Amino acid sequence: MTFPLTLLGALLCSLTVSSEVVPKADFHVQEIAGKWYLLGIATNTEGHLDDRGGMNMGTVMVIPTADGELELSFAHLNSDGSCRRMNNVAKKTDVPGKFTYIRWGEMREIYVVDMKYDEYALIYTTSKGSNPTVFNKLYGRAVDLSADLLETFRQFSLETGILPENINFLPKNAECPAA
Repeated sequence: MTFPLTLLGALLCSLTVSSEVVPKADFHVQEIAGKWYLLGIATNTEGHLDDRGGMNMGTVMVIPTADGELELSFAHLNSDGSCRRMNNVAKKTDVPGKFTYIRWGEMREIYVVDMKYDEYALIYTTSKGSNPTVFNKLYGRAVDLSADLLETFRQFSLETGILPENINFLPKNAECPAA
């Protein structure tokens, strides 16, 4: 009986927290353009928790469109030398710094919570479908960020209902060759 109550508590906490997350004030979509390294990921999603031993740093190219949407091209080099690639278009909303996209049939919301355009971006993604999820991601313009930024990401993840053991800083990894 304890496990279901704990799970229910965590779910309610994550739903409460997600309503408090807001995008960065004065977000400028053109400034997020370019190459980013995925350096940290924190989630409550079981599939990703099961695979965390195989997670390494990846890259994302962000290209703002003329109408304010974001073309996102993710690339991750697998241990066998193959590349995993994904492309999405994040649709703008009426709120600067908030975007939506559909993944696996569920609407997801992306919030650019904090960023220094030439250094780091802290991203919060949630879905509120049949299986509510939270993904926090830490991106850097370089493969190394300061200990203070890593701690900021860790604290933010805890505040959004992620358990400490589900906060991962990703090992450096070679990049996929250009497609």
